[in-house]
Amino acid sequence: MATVTLDSINKVYENGFHAIHDLDLNIEESEFLVLVGPSGCGKSTALRMVAGLESISSGEMRIGDKVVNDVEPKDRDIAMVFQNYALYPHMSVYDNIGFALKLARVPKDEIDTRVRKAASILELETYLDRKPGLLSGGQRQRVAMGRAIVRQPAAFLMDEPLSNLDAKLRVQMRAEIARLQRDLSVTTIYVTHDQVEAMTMGDRVAVLKDGFLQQVDTPQNLYDTPVNVFVAAFIGSPSMNLYDAELALSGDGGTATIGSQTVALSPESLSDHPALRNYDGKRIVLGIRPEDFEDAFVVSNPADDRRIRANVKLVESLGSELMVHMAIDAKTVDSGDPDAPDELPGEGSANLIARFSPRSRVRVDDDIDVVVASERLHFFDAQSHEAIWS
Repeated sequence: MATVTLDSINKVYENGFHAIHDLDLNIEESEFLVLVGPSGCGKSTALRMVAGLESISSGEMRIGDKVVNDVEPKDRDIAMVFQNYALYPHMSVYDNIGFALKLARVPKDEIDTRVRKAASILELETYLDRKPGLLSGGQRQRVAMGRAIVRQPAAFLMDEPLSNLDAKLRVQMRAEIARLQRDLSVTTIYVTHDQVEAMTMGDRVAVLKDGFLQQVDTPQNLYDTPVNVFVAAFIGSPSMNLYDAELALSGDGGTATIGSQTVALSPESLSDHPALRNYDGKRIVLGIRPEDFEDAFVVSNPADDRRIRANVKLVESLGSELMVHMAIDAKTVDSGDPDAPDELPGEGSANLIARFSPRSRVRVDDDIDVVVASERLHFFDAQSHEAIWS
């Protein structure tokens, strides 16, 4: 086990492209840190610099107490798991798992002990004589994990290891990897573009955009207190609804106007976000999570000043909840996340995605009242897109 430290790391390619900007991260011993962000954000580049597969333009990289900027990959005491598994098709599972140990001239009896222990942990004992071509995707992924485990490295580096698996197997394997990491207590850096994967696996999650670190925190803190509009939209599925709004404050409350509609602010909004008082009469970005909407029909005595009117465009029934897509008179805000809700083309209105109780009976084309949980609203500066707190 070892800490991994990235101190003001930069990556600039020969063509002048600046891929990573002053990246500061400290991964503790035994920690599972996930690097997440959209395609091209620099997460795989950062991981490859830790592995030594990409040179570092400036900054200092340390594994444990050792500066490794100029250390060869084979001497960094790390093990990497790739998305394509990188297994040798002509070798058995046993030989694939033990290949790195053989190259390191580890005694045969120790190789056998380590390979069989790894196979036991990963439930691969009955497949040791098979070739990779006879294994399922999940089994091949476990072989790749086994090859990393037997090396007993200071750190695991995983570059989108589940991206080639089907949806059901991905869920199963991410649980297995998380369990395995906890059992082995090995420092792990895991790269994914899937924020659900990041939220369910990481002790902490680092969100990157265009080579800049946006926020690093526990999954729950990222969800509850995003530092800017991009993190707010990227973390959470479906994305947070983000609208251009204008504040009007009075006493312990006030209103937020989106489009032609007005929502009352709760006293909690001002007590939790005291800096909002500086935005009286100004435009802001208002964020509302899908679960903070509900069909007024199923709410007992909903307050009139916390309702907005919407037109239902699509209803997706998931059994335990309804995912309802609606159009409202509002203007959305570009978060920089391509998957975030946006304005509906040709309609002059904005998309709203809500999680409704299955007791709701909404249908497509219904005009309905939607209740907003105004005590859980999010607020961002209209120019900087930074969160408004204190």
